[in-house]
Amino acid sequence: MDSSTFIQLTDTSLKIGLGALIAALVAWLVLWRVGQPNNTSRENRRLLILEDVSAQVGAVTHIFAKYSSLVIESIQFGDRWPSARRQELDSVNTDLVNEFRKLADAEAKLLMLGEKNLERSLRLYGAKIAVFRKQVYVCRKDITHEQITTLKMGVHQVREQFYDMLSRKYDQLLASA
Repeated sequence: MDSSTFIQLTDTSLKIGLGALIAALVAWLVLWRVGQPNNTSRENRRLLILEDVSAQVGAVTHIFAKYSSLVIESIQFGDRWPSARRQELDSVNTDLVNEFRKLADAEAKLLMLGEKNLERSLRLYGAKIAVFRKQVYVCRKDITHEQITTLKMGVHQVREQFYDMLSRKYDQLLASA
């Protein structure tokens, strides 16, 4: 065999071998990536659940704001408070009770995610609203505006603490996604 033929055969063999090695490496990388658990979809699902919890808390906050303004109005007007406003308060009160059921669902979602601290914080928020409702009710005459403001500020502080915790968790998930 001629030396130039041998070099050409060796060169061609090396090129074929190198091409096969590169193809095998690419195939192995593709199969390895397919076999890896997809953490991004799991983290995205957690993000969606946290966004849903936030929306549910936002709905409760909105209804509570309407409830508190109406009940404070009833205390200020006393017996002169119009019956139409009382009916509106009854409707808002029903809405608030319905939203509390959704708040319980949000707590369950947080527990499902293993977020016990967030769930406790959310439960505390609901409890503060319940205390407000027990202390501030229609046409109550023996409560001052300062006492009402203090109770309402307590509700707002607990809500802020919950959202601070939720925001930190959300940011952690975004950073790892």
